[in-house]
Amino acid sequence: ALGASYSAVKKLDFKGSNKESLMHFRTDIAKGAVHKKLRIGVLGSTRGTALIPVIEACASGALHAEIVAVVSNNQTAPILEKGLALGVTVTTKFISSKGLSRAQYDAECTATLVGAGAEVVILVGYMRILSKQFCDFWNKRCINVHPSLLPKHAGGMDLAVHQAAIDAGDVESGCTIHQVTEEVDGGAVVVQKSVKIEQGETAESLKAKVQPLEGPAFVEALQKFCGKEVISYADAGVSIDAGNELVEVIKPACKSTIRPGCDADLGGFGGLFDLAAAGYDSANTVLIGATDGVGTKLRIAQATKKHDFVGIDLVAMCVNDLIVAGGEPLFFLDYYATGSLEIEEAAAVVRGIAEGCRQSGCGLIGGETAEMPSMYAPGDYDLAGFSVGAVDRNRILPSGVGAGDVLLALSSSGIHSNGFSLVRKLIAKENLDFNSPCPWDADSETIADSLLTPTKIYVKSCLPLLKKGLLNAMAHITGGGLLENLPRSLPKGVVAEITGHPVLPSVFKWMQQASGLDDHELLRTFNCGIGMVLIVKRGAVTEAKEILKLAGEEVYDLGVLVQGEGEQVVMKSSLE
Repeated sequence: ALGASYSAVKKLDFKGSNKESLMHFRTDIAKGAVHKKLRIGVLGSTRGTALIPVIEACASGALHAEIVAVVSNNQTAPILEKGLALGVTVTTKFISSKGLSRAQYDAECTATLVGAGAEVVILVGYMRILSKQFCDFWNKRCINVHPSLLPKHAGGMDLAVHQAAIDAGDVESGCTIHQVTEEVDGGAVVVQKSVKIEQGETAESLKAKVQPLEGPAFVEALQKFCGKEVISYADAGVSIDAGNELVEVIKPACKSTIRPGCDADLGGFGGLFDLAAAGYDSANTVLIGATDGVGTKLRIAQATKKHDFVGIDLVAMCVNDLIVAGGEPLFFLDYYATGSLEIEEAAAVVRGIAEGCRQSGCGLIGGETAEMPSMYAPGDYDLAGFSVGAVDRNRILPSGVGAGDVLLALSSSGIHSNGFSLVRKLIAKENLDFNSPCPWDADSETIADSLLTPTKIYVKSCLPLLKKGLLNAMAHITGGGLLENLPRSLPKGVVAEITGHPVLPSVFKWMQQASGLDDHELLRTFNCGIGMVLIVKRGAVTEAKEILKLAGEEVYDLGVLVQGEGEQVVMKSSLE
């Protein structure tokens, strides 16, 4: 299309008064799209001799490609010197495998390759077995060389392969460039080059004939990537079929969230919600929007393959914010982004989202599943949630907050979804991992089981109080803890005196001990056992407590509001 556009533009001309051409033709615009070079990433553990012909072919233009990354698991591998010699525009990096599982190490390598912009990966004397996650991510975009004519003598290495060919009485041998799969040397053959096995051949002499063919074979294989005429979406790493299958798998979960006003039907371009059907008078109704994510808590779910609860976290972080404005959550939409769509993994996440919607009484009316190869390392995904609620314009909170109001605290279910960058660092500091026995909770089999406890949703317990008009304000205790979140619901000149902070749950005691944080910093980092604070009219405290306890909430007398200036949260009680 760009070529045709250039041809069409050349037919245009404008003449001056002296018949001279006034046209200037630019030929640089969009040339990158027409003549884009193939971007090659390299993994190697040894000398990297076979890389030299690839470097030379890129430099001469015989191969319309460029090397963008050279990565090794061997800090002294000469192949790193070859990468450095290519200049500062090439990412050359040693990545240590110490303390990492195979999948974790491969994820680090993929992150480096993706960050450098690699589109294909070649293995040049790479002395590691690759994980399923790596093979899936680089499916049909990663090639290796083997010193035999596969499928003969697969699985062997170096001189042992050449000796096997001689011992088998083969009349020829050679090298094979093949696609990398989980099955060692089992991927589709891309290029083969052969040599004759002479009488009296030794493994060393056969290697001397085969090895010089490996570099040119790589060049020939890479030319196939450069010259491919038809590239499908699947070739780029995006599976339309997998996306369609996921929609079918999650439809029952989404249907289970139906509520008045929505039908939770999937597949359209947008989700619909009928305010009137939900019982709202549009003339007096204000809509509330909230968006949030789950943060690095996802790293624990991904590392342990436990994805069932992070969807609840996603909903909780949004709808708990909505009710703070006095509104009822109506509907929810999610965004799930990954490098390679794993249907069961994604379905587990969405089922969790549906459960969160059921707990909060809102309809899951739509979402987006984005499969973006090269944006995410194998096994990684990210989540974002979007929720909309409604409130009568005369009941928007905060309202009427002042000195004399009482603070009630509702217990959290654990760390919820904030502070996990610090949590993960502390676990590593204590030489533990997510599968270690949980040191703070005997009822949890592993650390991950405890940390993945979903964020508590306060909608159904607090809505009755909102409808009865018992609350002046609320504060969702998230990142920044009690000290940063409670002031967001207080007017100037009003101070919250905390006189009855609940006993610090064991998980936070462990975090404090491991981190060395003092009480003030702990309260600015974690929820410390309080997930929601209610600011209640003094005369409504008894009724509010009764309603909350009937809903199963643990309620604490946290403190009172007084007149004052300066810090808006004053701790009158210590953490125990």
